[in-house]
Amino acid sequence: MLYPFMTLNDNTEIVHSESLQKDGKEQVEVRIEKPIYGGFHSASCWLPDYKWENIDGFSDEEIKYFQDYLASVAHIIMQLAREGGFEGGMDNASSF
Repeated sequence: MLYPFMTLNDNTEIVHSESLQKDGKEQVEVRIEKPIYGGFHSASCWLPDYKWENIDGFSDEEIKYFQDYLASVAHIIMQLAREGGFEGGMDNASSF
């Protein structure tokens, strides 16, 4: 399952998976898609290792931008992935 995280001003969508156990450690897949005429640019990044894969259409400069952006919000994405996205996190909001 993928959960919405953010839509940027240029309509780039950022979504994330639930928290997954891979090779004995917690990982979350973040997918980025940017609509273009006739399709999408897309890429996947695995947190917390920042391992990029399936990069299609994005330049090295764009991936660097997304790398820096994800580094600034990875802790939030990891927490949301554990809680079932924003919707799941709302169940815990009343305890704050």
